[in-house]
Amino acid sequence: MLDDITTWFTAILAAILPGFGENPTPVYNGYIEGEYVYAAPSATGRISNMAVQEGQEIVVGTFLFDMDANQQRAALRAANARVSQAEANLRNLETGSREQEIEVIRASLEEARAQQSLASSTLARTESLFAREIVTQARVDADRAALEQANAHVAQLEAQLSVAELPARDEQVIAAEATLAAAKAEADLAAARLDDMHVSAPVQGRIEKVYFETGEVAAAGSPVVSILPPGSLKVLFYLPEAERSSFRIGEHLRLTCDGCNTSEIEVTITRMATKPQYTPPIIYSRDERSRLVFRAEAALPKGTGLLPGQPVTLERLP
Repeated sequence: MLDDITTWFTAILAAILPGFGENPTPVYNGYIEGEYVYAAPSATGRISNMAVQEGQEIVVGTFLFDMDANQQRAALRAANARVSQAEANLRNLETGSREQEIEVIRASLEEARAQQSLASSTLARTESLFAREIVTQARVDADRAALEQANAHVAQLEAQLSVAELPARDEQVIAAEATLAAAKAEADLAAARLDDMHVSAPVQGRIEKVYFETGEVAAAGSPVVSILPPGSLKVLFYLPEAERSSFRIGEHLRLTCDGCNTSEIEVTITRMATKPQYTPPIIYSRDERSRLVFRAEAALPKGTGLLPGQPVTLERLP
């Protein structure tokens, strides 16, 4: 009878005074955290089409959203025009003048050679007449000057034809090739910027949060969609300063939570902070937490059904 009264009294004191009686098994409170992947635009602009919604399951390459790309399309057209201009300039330097221009020079050269032949015949006839004292010396000098003029005209056209048929100098061609390469690089950059306006999923997972709607302006680098990949959940919990040294990376702990549909889950410690910190702002324990703690992480097995933000309790395995 006395033993029953003592047991009853001890139970009442244990309920009223925490810490009275046997020491309970130490537990470590924490919560589930997800490692999200954020999809963001590379340039500031207006969202023209939002193609996904929260909770949607996606695969790699799923179309997420489009940014307004009018400026990028105009820049690409301008860059392609500069490429065409540079290509035409290079072809002109490599091949010399156009065939039609060369034909004009050839025709003029034929005409000049005919005039040269006529001037040569005229001079020969005049010199014959001068020898018979039929014409004056002035007539001979005039015909000789006409022949020399015809010879100079032929030489000039022959030089023009040679230049027209030759390609440009090496330095000019090198400069034109460099201009073409720069124009192509600008076109590639413009095409890449245009492609960046169409954003697709980099990973498989679930759309966790959509931060912008169609028509809103998103800054470059600002997350528009967050994705939770499969297997990206982990447990965050805090170890008291006095117990930190007794834990090891790779140690297994038992995880329990309220309303969990699964049986007891074992997690593995993957990381422990080397520097202490004060009690985190979110506390899932009714105990006093004004002491220093160490942040720790543990890996979850797959298929637990736990959700980000869900509070959990950890304890050491016996």
